[in-house]
Amino acid sequence: MRIAGITIPDEKRLEIGLTAIYGVGRPRAQSILTDLKIEHGARPTSLTPKQEASLREVVEGFMVEGELKREISSNIRRLKDIKSFRGSRHLKRLPVRGQRTKTNSRTVRGNIRKTMTSGRRKLEKT
Repeated sequence: MRIAGITIPDEKRLEIGLTAIYGVGRPRAQSILTDLKIEHGARPTSLTPKQEASLREVVEGFMVEGELKREISSNIRRLKDIKSFRGSRHLKRLPVRGQRTKTNSRTVRGNIRKTMTSGRRKLEKT
């Protein structure tokens, strides 16, 4: 079954399989299935064509996938353009929401450590 250009895995329960769509998490998937009166543990293969169509219609009613990604990137671009603090943090590729950076920002800064034998290895010249 395909929804919003994404193939929902057949071997997973619908509640979990719907989270493969960017913009649909567990709470939204549960609320969609509850509203449509579809069992949460049902597999995508067990749905009737009418249920599939109604599920596809409801999910595509939300902002998901490319549309949501464009919205997020335009919000970040706006912050950068107006030179806000958050925009400058995005530009510098640092944590945006007030986290400390002396430690615990490894994923954003890169795995840079100050001790001698840890962190990224530099290629040896031969």
